[in-house]
Amino acid sequence: MDNYDVVKTIIRTEKSTNFDEPFGRYVFWVNKRANKIQIKKAVESIYKVKVDCVNTLISKGKAKRLRYQTGYTSDWKKAIVSLKEGHKIDTT
Repeated sequence: MDNYDVVKTIIRTEKSTNFDEPFGRYVFWVNKRANKIQIKKAVESIYKVKVDCVNTLISKGKAKRLRYQTGYTSDWKKAIVSLKEGHKIDTT
């Protein structure tokens, strides 16, 4: 997989910006088949920073309704990446 196939986008929510970014942690939406080593290498090469550790979790899809039909959104994987001291990702 290419680095841009592993890391899809950075997640900018109120929770991630207020509670994680001041401590050097950033939240990414990643490929479901990517492991922690691939995520670490992809973030280091894309953003030119040093990664300390990676935590991952899979968010289950939610039940949704559209008129009279029911369906589910797809499952997706989220990675919380902690950077080493002195490194920062410019998210503006």
